[in-house]
Amino acid sequence: MELVRIETERLILREFTQDDMEAFFKIYSNEKINRFLPWYPVKNMAEALAFFEERYVHSKDYKYAICLKENNVPIGYMHVGMEDDSYDFGYGLLEEYWRQGIVSEAGRAVIEQVRKDGLPYITATHDVNNLHSGYVMKALGMSYQYTYEELWQPKNFLVHFRLYQLNFAENQEVYQKYWHVYPNHFIEGNV
Repeated sequence: MELVRIETERLILREFTQDDMEAFFKIYSNEKINRFLPWYPVKNMAEALAFFEERYVHSKDYKYAICLKENNVPIGYMHVGMEDDSYDFGYGLLEEYWRQGIVSEAGRAVIEQVRKDGLPYITATHDVNNLHSGYVMKALGMSYQYTYEELWQPKNFLVHFRLYQLNFAENQEVYQKYWHVYPNHFIEGNV
């Protein structure tokens, strides 16, 4: 799939390229950005290149580099998974750009693109300990559905994930896969 380049007031959302490897390494080697993600931070440029090849070159997902218009250098990423029917929405951003509305701005634009492209919904999950990620999901109009416990691999520890969903199609059901796969699941009040 060829990504449509998207521009917002402050941002350019585009594909990562081989020319972005220095910025890519900075993002994917950062401990804080990758703390709540299902992979370990890359340790060197060789690992970054292998990760890029695996997750970007051979992917059918929407995979955007988040760049500031002033220099078009990646400061984060945003994706919507197309490998299964979860249409998982995810993001990461360098810490110096946190709490400036950048992920929300990028997210609104990417959500509008996938809506135009005909996806029926998107889902997103966050570790209950990563509250700010949940705030972004709510700011983008996503609604909390349920919480489930997963033994997270390859990090091998239990995580309680909150699942959020944003529907584009009428009468869309709640995405139930994680509810059925993970026996320890529940609905929290006041999320």
